[in-house]
Amino acid sequence: MTELLTAAQMRAIEAAAIESGEVTGLELMERAGRGVVEAIFEEWPELAKTSHKAVVLCGPGNNGGDGFVVARLLKEWGWEVEVFLYGDAEKLPPDARVNYERWMELGGSVSKSDSVSSDDLYFAEYDVFIDALFGTGLTRSLPLEVAHWTFFSNDSQSESDMTKTVSIDIASGICSDSGLWAGWETPVLPKLVVSFHRAKIGHFIGQAIAYTRSPRVVVADIGLEGSHRPRGGMKCPPGGAATLGDCPDNRLTSTGDCPAVPPGEIVRLVERPNWLGKIEDSHKFSHGHALILSGPSGKGGAARLSARGALRIGAGLVTVAPTPGALKENAARLDAIMLSPVGDAQTLQAVLADERFNALCLGPGLGVERARDLVPVALAAKRATVLDADALTAFKDDPSALFDMLHDTCVLTPHAGEFARLFPDIAEKLNAPATKGPAYSKVDATREAAARAGCVVLFKGPDTVIAAPDGACSINSAAYERSAPWLATAGSGDVLAGFITGLLARGFAPMPAAETGAWLHVECALEFGPGLIAEDLPEQLPAVFRKLGA
Repeated sequence: MTELLTAAQMRAIEAAAIESGEVTGLELMERAGRGVVEAIFEEWPELAKTSHKAVVLCGPGNNGGDGFVVARLLKEWGWEVEVFLYGDAEKLPPDARVNYERWMELGGSVSKSDSVSSDDLYFAEYDVFIDALFGTGLTRSLPLEVAHWTFFSNDSQSESDMTKTVSIDIASGICSDSGLWAGWETPVLPKLVVSFHRAKIGHFIGQAIAYTRSPRVVVADIGLEGSHRPRGGMKCPPGGAATLGDCPDNRLTSTGDCPAVPPGEIVRLVERPNWLGKIEDSHKFSHGHALILSGPSGKGGAARLSARGALRIGAGLVTVAPTPGALKENAARLDAIMLSPVGDAQTLQAVLADERFNALCLGPGLGVERARDLVPVALAAKRATVLDADALTAFKDDPSALFDMLHDTCVLTPHAGEFARLFPDIAEKLNAPATKGPAYSKVDATREAAARAGCVVLFKGPDTVIAAPDGACSINSAAYERSAPWLATAGSGDVLAGFITGLLARGFAPMPAAETGAWLHVECALEFGPGLIAEDLPEQLPAVFRKLGA
């Protein structure tokens, strides 16, 4: 999976590379600027064919220095470039100051932020806006002095496809660790974001994905691949030459970890699974038997969606367990999926005496009262278990009672409302207005929830975050080119619970089951496209599996 970084982790990697003598800060800034220009020309090839007009908005830090490099390179390409600076050129960091001077030596000019009005910008015509204001360095709300810049860049591109706004590293005004913005000022809303070395966590969670117009985030290589980069638990080899991802000068801590970024703090972006096929000499019980608990008559649709998802994703057998009164209703709707009526906790205990049931799903359409009765029995059986919907809401008045019963092969799959019922204090921190950065993020919240629950928590949304009690964390993004708004439909979460349950039945550990299920969930939505309803999701799996070579 692709590693995502916080601003502090990225600074640590750059500092380690510079300290080792591998590269200078000035060289990194030059590479960053070139990466931005290359990304612009790749995104819009027509811009490379002739001269155009750009305005570069530079901030008071190194992000502004990147902007000066971009301005110089575009001018050398033959463009007309206008540069505005927020702050005092004399107070720029050393590398940014050098690139300011190089820009001036090229015959460029710089206007101060307070010397331009919104009217000046509105009546000017630019092809490209370069947002080099703050990037990952902003830890407070956007200054009022630059609000007219952001308002104009956003309004101009909403009214015309001619103006293209590009943000360097991350849209100014967005916290790169949380994807949130502080204060009332609208952040820059770019059409393209160019980051460096690794994407940042804030590119894929929070308001960043809700409000950006960017079709994708481009990550430019600035030559740090071998520079103390975080590798989770990977150790630097004592002695011997450095390899990709290892410490190049073998600087070990007492534990042998690479010092640039502490292991265990890495967040990863969930990506295409390697292989999901079945071995040729297997039989149905080789792939597990999933039990989906269901509710009374008229309430069984959600569980049937889960069951269909579990069966399609490859569980060898799937059984739905409704109330006895709902047996005929479910029999009329299910064929390959078996039925075993469960009226009460004692009956469920008897059913679970069959140890071939190796994965359980409780919650979809179960009913709150029924969940209170059956969840303790299911958890006592110590099988891999997905708890969703009613199985979570049933414990809203006493979440600790649920946490005391959970074990390490459980997966909780709350949406925002269910999350707030189980973890009200964590949700309060997450939903509090951001006033400074790094802001408390959905990653922070999900990690804290997983540690408290003692099991994997999958916090649903277009920015689904998945965390384990040990701090392992990943983001399944449905943003940019993987945007899947049609997933916002009744029953889609029930299918996701079934996907994860089916993978648990197949022998997946809880974290990879949650990650793979979430990735396939989005991929199925993309496969179907507009008009999707929950029933369509499992039926896309065969096509998705074929594309994966399963």
